[in-house]
Amino acid sequence: MSSARIKIAWLVLILSLNFLLFSCAVNPVTGEKELSLIPVSQEKAIGEQTDLEIRAQYGLVEDQRLVSYIEGIGRSIVPHTHRPELEYHFAVLDSPVINAFAVPGGYVYVTRGILALISNEAELATVLGHELGHIAARHSLKRLSQMMLVQTGLALVSSIDKRLAEVAGLAGVGFQLLFLKFSRDDEYQADSLGIAYARRAGWSPLFMIDFFHSLEKLGDLSGGRPLPGFLSTHPLTKDRIEKVKAMLTEKDRHLNINQNEYLRNLQGLVFGDDPRQGFVEKGKFYHPRLRFVFSIPENCELQNTASQVRLSSRDGQAALLLMVEKSSEELAAYAARKMATLKGARKLGEDSIATGNFPSYHVYCLIESKEGEAIYLRLGLIRHGDYIFSFYGLAPWRNYSVYDEKFKALIRSFDELKDPAYLNRQPLRINLVRADGREKLSEIFEKQGVPQNLWPQLAIMNKLELEAIPQANSLIKIVR
Repeated sequence: MSSARIKIAWLVLILSLNFLLFSCAVNPVTGEKELSLIPVSQEKAIGEQTDLEIRAQYGLVEDQRLVSYIEGIGRSIVPHTHRPELEYHFAVLDSPVINAFAVPGGYVYVTRGILALISNEAELATVLGHELGHIAARHSLKRLSQMMLVQTGLALVSSIDKRLAEVAGLAGVGFQLLFLKFSRDDEYQADSLGIAYARRAGWSPLFMIDFFHSLEKLGDLSGGRPLPGFLSTHPLTKDRIEKVKAMLTEKDRHLNINQNEYLRNLQGLVFGDDPRQGFVEKGKFYHPRLRFVFSIPENCELQNTASQVRLSSRDGQAALLLMVEKSSEELAAYAARKMATLKGARKLGEDSIATGNFPSYHVYCLIESKEGEAIYLRLGLIRHGDYIFSFYGLAPWRNYSVYDEKFKALIRSFDELKDPAYLNRQPLRINLVRADGREKLSEIFEKQGVPQNLWPQLAIMNKLELEAIPQANSLIKIVR
């Protein structure tokens, strides 16, 4: 266990047992005193540990040219914030999800998904400024303090989610921070700060509205379903948009936009899911790099990150987590070591379920907790080459049998991926073309061979309607 994790563990323990011993800290933005169960001295340690978890969970974009460019814009805003003395870190996560977030201690993250949606430096500056505003006003730490006063410890998520986090090594404060939803007032304040910071740094804050409109259109495109990522923790309302509009001035039109420079830096960025890291097609999950495939049950949602694959039942009652580790350890010993890390786990039995020609081992147990309902866990291990594939299936104890058969069926479907058509699948990448001033956006997409199912999304990314005629010589985002 790292020193940072130890510090955080002690911090949480002390705060959970001593609710009455809280102090008031001065908010750097308002200058007013406010409740704070987490001292400023611990902010850096929390940020450092959370950063390690986030990087391991999502992975980073490897294009150093793009990363340095984004970091440069972020650092140019820092001197104009209320906390320029912090040591700031900016990272681009290798995720197609549209998201940007910040954690205490000066850590700011954007995904390649949100970079693809943004169209110029000014728009990016307002997004980064918004996240820097959350750090400046200590919104995450304030929300944690509030939750700790009204709940036992840090019980912010469901029992299933908490156990999955424990399995994945993400059960600390950092994991909790990723699930915090900001209050309406916090969002208004972060918007106000984002506008002010971008403006002071020389970028036009008018483009915060463009960003909001793009999110609205993507929501409409998804059939009204809430978008994962940014909107899950940064709820967008009409009132919020109107408040932002009221903060803008005529002078903002004369500040920097820098569209072409921004777009040129997107050239070659992976768009959507990267099939080399796993993709879904016709009810199966394929992973070319690790050369495996398995079937996905019906009524199930899949999330794939750099460190794990998570499947969740749509009723929210069960989940399965797949993690892979290079290891030569005997499977039963490996299972015993993993189970020993789970608090409250009581082994019920073990069995051997045939999974093709792969060596396999299963153990199942009951996990009891004072904080929530009892959980059933099946751990299925498969050895494939130099790797051990660990399937953790979790469901409520009261009706575990309904889901356990699905867990076993999924694990049995595991197989080696041999088909070259899947092994050699390459990702789509963002490319740029110049408009001639005569062709419609839809005609440009057709001419460039853009898959037609992506046209509506790409139109939103270009801030244009499909039947619009882009201005001559303007750069248009396409994918191929």
